[in-house]
Amino acid sequence: MIDLVKRILGSRPAGGAGPEDEEREKHRVPVAACALLLEMAHIDGEFTEAERRLIVSILEHDFGLEADEAAAIMETAGEELEKSVDLWRFARLINRHYTEDEKVRVIEMIWKVIYADGRLEKHEDHLVHSLGRLLRLDHSQLIEAKLKVMDTLA
Repeated sequence: MIDLVKRILGSRPAGGAGPEDEEREKHRVPVAACALLLEMAHIDGEFTEAERRLIVSILEHDFGLEADEAAAIMETAGEELEKSVDLWRFARLINRHYTEDEKVRVIEMIWKVIYADGRLEKHEDHLVHSLGRLLRLDHSQLIEAKLKVMDTLA
């Protein structure tokens, strides 16, 4: 477990991207996805306990992480999000390592966070559409993901 966290949190050594760098970057994808989830959870100015629990649950179930791994990733994602000026770097990492279906799955996770409080605010709608563009998904994929999440919540 500690090795996994080290791989996820490890920094990139100087001197180019070799196979080890590529593998390390691949393991940072859950951090990038978590950063997008956290951004969505914070967009309305409050981060509720229900949103926090939902994101931890997503990390555990969708990424197959243990509770302590999920907590470490969430902390790291929060720190990286605070240092970041935009969300492009997180989306770029996801685009590099995820298939289109996996990116749709990330958007589904984001819709779950949006509906954690039972409603869609206009700034959340704007952000999810921006994230969809950053992840190179079209509008119909966003709507399909939204409807799928809404069906599971009903």
